[in-house]
Amino acid sequence: MEKIIFIDRDGVINVDPIGDYVKSWEEFKFENGALEGLKILSDRGYGIILISNQAGIGDGVFSKETLDDIHRKMLEVFAGRGIRIRSSHYCLHGKNAGCKCRKPETGLFQAAVKGIQYDPQRTFLIGDKATDMEAGVRFGIKTIFVRTGHGIFDEPRLEGRFKPDFIADSLTDAVKLLP
Repeated sequence: MEKIIFIDRDGVINVDPIGDYVKSWEEFKFENGALEGLKILSDRGYGIILISNQAGIGDGVFSKETLDDIHRKMLEVFAGRGIRIRSSHYCLHGKNAGCKCRKPETGLFQAAVKGIQYDPQRTFLIGDKATDMEAGVRFGIKTIFVRTGHGIFDEPRLEGRFKPDFIADSLTDAVKLLP
C-alpha cells in the first residue's frame, strides 16, 4: 500500500491572489514554509499528488500553455529541493462548466489513483477551501484544512458532514499532524 497525500495548489502551496488567478510564473509565490513541508512529506515517503481547479483556463483568463509553464517551473523548484511529486491533476473547466473533475466533484481523485493501491483511511487531502474538504470527504479520505489562502474566509463554512478531520494554520503545520 502506498502512502498517498493529495494537496491543493493555490492557497496551500502558493499564495492565492484572492479574487484573481496566478496568471504567470512571475505572479507565483510560495506560501511561507510550503517547500519545507513538501520536503518533509517527500522524505517520509508520501506519494504527493497535486490536485487543483484551474478555472481560469476554461473561463478564458489564461491559457493552458501558461499553466504548463507555471507548473514546469514549480516542478523545477521542487526537484532542486529534492521534493518528489507523484503526479499532478488539474481541472481546466470553467467555474460553471458542470464537469465531474472540478472539486468538490471527485473525478480528479479517481483519475489520480488509477493503478495505485492505497488505504483511504490513511490517505489525506490538504486544502484551503470548503470545497476541498467536501471533495475529500466524498472521496472517502481524511481531510486537513489549512488557514492559508481561502482558509481565512472558508473556515466558518466548515460544518456538518464536510467538516475536516483536522485544521492547521499552514501546510507546514498540517504535515505535523500526519502519521
